[in-house]
Amino acid sequence: MSETRLSSEQAAAPVMTHRAILFVIFGLMAGMFLSALDQTVVGTAIRTIGDDLHGLSQQAWVTTAYLIVSTISTPIYGKLSDIFGRRPLFIFAIVVFVIGSILASFSTSMLELAAFRAIQGLGAGGLMSMPLAIMGDILAPRERAKYQGYFLAVFGVSSLLGPLIGGLFAGADEILGIAGWRWVFLINVPIGLVALFIVLRFLHIPRHPVHSVRIDWWGATTVIVALVPLLLVAEQGREWGWDSPLAIGCYIVGGLGIVAFVIVETLMKDDALIPLKLFRSSTFSMATVIGVFVGFGMFGAMLTIPLYLQLVLGSTPTESGLQMLPMILGMMIASIGSGQLIARTGRYRIFPILGTAFLSIGFFWLTHLQYDTSYWFMAGGMLLIGLGLGQLMQTLTIASQNSVGLRDMGVATSASTFFRQIGGTLGTAVLLSLMFTLMPQNIQASFADEDTLTSALDAAFDPDVAGAPENADIMAKIYTPIVTQTTDATTQQLQQGVDKATAAATDAVAAQVAAGQIPASQQAAATAAAVAQAQQAALTEIQKQVPVARLSDDGQVTLDFSDPDERAAFVDTLVPTLLDRFADGSGDSSIDDSTIDDTSFLVGADARLSKPLLVAFNDSAVAVYWVAMWVVIVAFILSLFFRTPPLREKSALQEAVDDDAALSAQRAANQAGAPVEVDTGGIRVPAEAAPLTRRQAREARTAD
Repeated sequence: MSETRLSSEQAAAPVMTHRAILFVIFGLMAGMFLSALDQTVVGTAIRTIGDDLHGLSQQAWVTTAYLIVSTISTPIYGKLSDIFGRRPLFIFAIVVFVIGSILASFSTSMLELAAFRAIQGLGAGGLMSMPLAIMGDILAPRERAKYQGYFLAVFGVSSLLGPLIGGLFAGADEILGIAGWRWVFLINVPIGLVALFIVLRFLHIPRHPVHSVRIDWWGATTVIVALVPLLLVAEQGREWGWDSPLAIGCYIVGGLGIVAFVIVETLMKDDALIPLKLFRSSTFSMATVIGVFVGFGMFGAMLTIPLYLQLVLGSTPTESGLQMLPMILGMMIASIGSGQLIARTGRYRIFPILGTAFLSIGFFWLTHLQYDTSYWFMAGGMLLIGLGLGQLMQTLTIASQNSVGLRDMGVATSASTFFRQIGGTLGTAVLLSLMFTLMPQNIQASFADEDTLTSALDAAFDPDVAGAPENADIMAKIYTPIVTQTTDATTQQLQQGVDKATAAATDAVAAQVAAGQIPASQQAAATAAAVAQAQQAALTEIQKQVPVARLSDDGQVTLDFSDPDERAAFVDTLVPTLLDRFADGSGDSSIDDSTIDDTSFLVGADARLSKPLLVAFNDSAVAVYWVAMWVVIVAFILSLFFRTPPLREKSALQEAVDDDAALSAQRAANQAGAPVEVDTGGIRVPAEAAPLTRRQAREARTAD
């Protein structure tokens, strides 16, 4: 009996040509440019925004609100795109993002800005996950590395332009009658409209028919109930108290939400928002867990770098954007290099290991920062972090996509992004909360350093320094309470001594007049002479202890700090007392969270006055880098056990089309009764057997 063998390549032509793929990628690049640019623009300008809205310490609300909504919406986009197609969901995401940008430009407070950023986040959830899912549809995992250079170009351009644009906007008082920083959000409008046009024009991908499915609304509801309370307490725990009734209530609601989510997803099976069957794959499970830890360290710690550059190194927003280039360079080098190796070999196990190792070393490098460390030292740390991230960002997504077929491509991609975003959101909330919790304590500790306090007080008591316009804000914010209280207390104490000497001299003359030793007609003159002599003697004695003391003609004590030597001697006597006060947290500088709500008082201030604040921020940032480092080390250890099967040679769409073509040939052979053996790409189906469904075909090929 003769047999005919039809190859799968003969059964179906390529589903998309190279030209069609490039057009689709062109549309994806437009949407990704919008999302990537927004993140870099806002990150550079956030300090100016926080200062203008008087709420820099509430910055975490702005970032957390954005990340919460984008995180929650990510798996919803993935599931809905599997049902209704990627293109309409991608278009919807762009429109929502643009609307949120317009609203954000009208913000009058940080909390209002956080609400509008949440709307932006609703669109960003699609902008971040849809391009990855579409790439997974149209490109085989090995081929994807060849095309990621296009996306790296978009990311690189946005990373270069974003900080520059953000810095220019943040540094401008007004543009066309609108506050400069508000253009950080308004710039998204024309870019979004261009991106929308490009997507409508070029983003056309084959729509594969799907069977009737249920939409997991209960899953979406329970994931919101689970995440929002936990993320809120992560952000507000330091203010509420980690064991406060409100915090405990959030723990309970979040825990119940997690339990409910797992139950719902189990009951929904394949139609679940995040099908639990995905975690049967050890590759997907490990990629997800590593992604959570990497996201925690990356998002949380990375947000401190632009702030560090601007606050500690004194860079302008524009300069800080340019100073981020070493990290961007490292990302591009590592991503392009790893992509080329993946495309040639189909293997990628080494890259999560190297990526987490570089990331850990980068954070360890940054833990050695000092407030006066040069920029180039920090640039080295940023380069290491970039080299680590470049090997991780795309690799973990490719690993997740390689473990599923077309039916679950969207939900697997969004689930991978979802869990990485959960890590990032938690990292942002926890690490920024940690930093701003430590700031007041570290400021007190910085003032408790003798050399730092002595130098700062010498500058604060210097009339030329204190009276300089550029120091007016920092004096009013930090030092005036110290100077005023100290001078008032010192003057009052000295005045009491002078008044006592004056009274004694007056009484002595009066006694002499009463005894007839001095004629009554000379009492006034005698009293004046005695008082002057007594006051001069008192002043001589006082100046031994307080060299800056002066006595006016009317007997009033004043303090003159113009002489450097006398001022230094006075400060030396003052420092021990203030050291004790700052050491036990009872300093007089009114240091609390409001101290850093508006950091514009540091701009241009005398270095001696600003040093305690800069040292405190440096120490707070270093604490964040230590935490991030240990979290990433956990990811490194896990990556050593990461099993990574070779990447598939075909895209998910091509596999689905080939399966359909092969099964159609088998079906035709069965109907004709022909003794034909059809090569279905690893599926062996006897001629008399009933035709397989597409899912059965995929499972059979995987098993083979």
